[in-house]
Amino acid sequence: MLVKLVLALIIPALLVVLFTRVTYNLYVGTGLAAALILVSIFKGHGNEWYVILVDVLSLVFGFLYSKRMVGKFK
Repeated sequence: MLVKLVLALIIPALLVVLFTRVTYNLYVGTGLAAALILVSIFKGHGNEWYVILVDVLSLVFGFLYSKRMVGKFK
């Protein structure tokens, strides 16, 4: 259970940053990461409510970090 929480805290934020770097678009990167997380939830990998909440919080932190990162490059 602790492993799921740690991964839910790290993986979505890293996915947002990675997809933003690859696509050069903050919103496309966030959308792709959110879609990937939604698919994993529907497949049953995150069926506890607190894991889903941590996933969403991590997506938000990844979005904010990527927004700052994109602002630095421009």
